[in-house]
Amino acid sequence: MAFNHRDRHDPIMSEINVTPMVDVMLVLLIIFMVTAPMLTQGVNVDLPQTTAQPLPQKTTPTVITLTRKGNIYINGVKAKRAMLRQKMRRLARLGGNPQILLKADRRVAYGKVVTIMADIRRAGIKKLGMVTEAGYNKAKK
Repeated sequence: MAFNHRDRHDPIMSEINVTPMVDVMLVLLIIFMVTAPMLTQGVNVDLPQTTAQPLPQKTTPTVITLTRKGNIYINGVKAKRAMLRQKMRRLARLGGNPQILLKADRRVAYGKVVTIMADIRRAGIKKLGMVTEAGYNKAKK
């Protein structure tokens, strides 16, 4: 019994030290709190409603959003009109017939929507779709 250094009167320690586990859990909680809002970011627009069926998607389209205030977003990133035209020309030059989806708030003036559509077409983009909400009912007019 030369290896037994404990005295007979010392109690056996049977507790688990939870401090490191709590530290790790707090760090994970902070990471999730910081990253969670980034996962749900988007541009909130009030879309017009229609009964049209969704189009089949072969590739991930570029989404251009036009807000009620007239702000332009390209895939959720705020952009100026000149930047939109430049990005559309670059996509058209890459080829592959890129698909663009235009998501405009229903309260945006028709002229602004048509202007953005014209910029996209002038850049050489042939596939331009409009994003709407499903469930339009003619009786609701």
